[in-house]
Amino acid sequence: MAVDTTTAPTPPMADAPRRAIPAFARGGDRPMLVEGRPVPAASGRTLPQVDPTTEAPLATIPRGAADDVDTAVRAAQRAFPAWSGTDPAVRARILVQIAEVLEDHGEELATIDSVTMGGPIAMTRHMVDAAARTYRHFAGWPTLLTGHTVPAPGDRLAYTRREPLGVVGLIWGWNGPMPQLALKLAPALAAGNTAVLKPPEWASLSTLRFAELLDEHTDLPPGVVDVVTGTGAEAGDALVRHPGVAKIAFTGSTATGKRVHEAASADLTRLTLELGGKSPVVVFADADLEAAARGAAAAVLAGSGQACTAGTRLFVHEGVRAEFTERLLAAMAGFVIGDPLDPATMMGPLAARPHYERVLSHLDAAAQDGARVLTGGTRYGDHGLFVAPTLLGDVTPDMRVVREEIFGPVGVLTGFTDLDDAIAQANRTEYGLAASVWTKDLATAHRLADGIDAGTVWVNTHHEMTTGAMPFAGFKQSGIGGEGGPEALDAYTRHKAVLVAL
Repeated sequence: MAVDTTTAPTPPMADAPRRAIPAFARGGDRPMLVEGRPVPAASGRTLPQVDPTTEAPLATIPRGAADDVDTAVRAAQRAFPAWSGTDPAVRARILVQIAEVLEDHGEELATIDSVTMGGPIAMTRHMVDAAARTYRHFAGWPTLLTGHTVPAPGDRLAYTRREPLGVVGLIWGWNGPMPQLALKLAPALAAGNTAVLKPPEWASLSTLRFAELLDEHTDLPPGVVDVVTGTGAEAGDALVRHPGVAKIAFTGSTATGKRVHEAASADLTRLTLELGGKSPVVVFADADLEAAARGAAAAVLAGSGQACTAGTRLFVHEGVRAEFTERLLAAMAGFVIGDPLDPATMMGPLAARPHYERVLSHLDAAAQDGARVLTGGTRYGDHGLFVAPTLLGDVTPDMRVVREEIFGPVGVLTGFTDLDDAIAQANRTEYGLAASVWTKDLATAHRLADGIDAGTVWVNTHHEMTTGAMPFAGFKQSGIGGEGGPEALDAYTRHKAVLVAL
């Protein structure tokens, strides 16, 4: 893969600090929690948790399977009648307690996530804070989930009830454990459901610690939240297929989401699917190019590109393409790479070796397809699962690197000529999760927000995290249903009509 002569300087590597790994992540077996009790997998099997910065082993987690899922679902079923009948004001108070747990123990949980999935500590701290704000937001909802009366003849009383679904199964990704869980668990609990959690295989420790803290510091009754760890193929599949689960909320790849959809269809289990993306970043000639370059660099590189909303397709007006490319390469070169526990680090390693090898295979494919490397294109450093910040040019729409979600720090850059061309190129994808538009023109911003087929469109920013008040939903193959906002409560409740002959 030939490297262009304009290749940006190599980003600096942060000095490795003394690694203060939380005790919960260091060695030993960490049990699941079912009905408030720590339990191993019924089989006795475990899975390793690995530090992607050093590839050293951490604590192990139970390798749960169908028997363990059944035990957890039955515990949640037993807890459901009392929890769903709890005074809504009490549920609201407990959601506030959960937020306080995250606020009081946020540093430990953020550090566990940084160690297990490689996110820089500044990012994981922000994620835990966002999760706390999500629980506080949904704490305002339990007392507002009301029905209504319906006009009827004089000898009839017609009204509706809004009821919880029952046991919900929650499965989410390793790239943001705490906020992704919050967007599922907070509305589920607010509506009166009980939940079985299947945390991400590569980053389960923060969820197990979080569940311990809920037991120790909140009034959440036993069995309302149960945790089963394991692989997606075993524990995840068993949870999706369990007949006692009324709804599945899943975050992950589109390919896996399709399998979840197929499995859940056997019992017509309700679904929310938040899936992959290949988000466009559209930069117009009138944009603040320096701000747009910094924003585009973050869109590609934040979390090492391991974000469903990563802005990895960069479309730049031909009139400023050369200048913007120069600014973007400089911004990417300024991303400090290193140990995620160092506050100076802006980009850490990829989360696990299988994923690391997959990202490198995409770079090999890009070379074979004829893409030109403007910077990066290789692994980074001589240890750990680091990939260099990468920007590719001379790409065509049919290339894998343009079409497929890579989930790594890899962006592709091309030009556009006018507004209609920008919209057409932005929409030339099977995904529709997010996009950003960079312009000073209000009319242009609104026309792009209307024209781009994506669930979230940012203007002059990218990657801003929702905390419950805003809906987050994907179009096309980026998902079904949504999370956040008032709409989220519809996904965790059912409407019942009651007609009384007086």
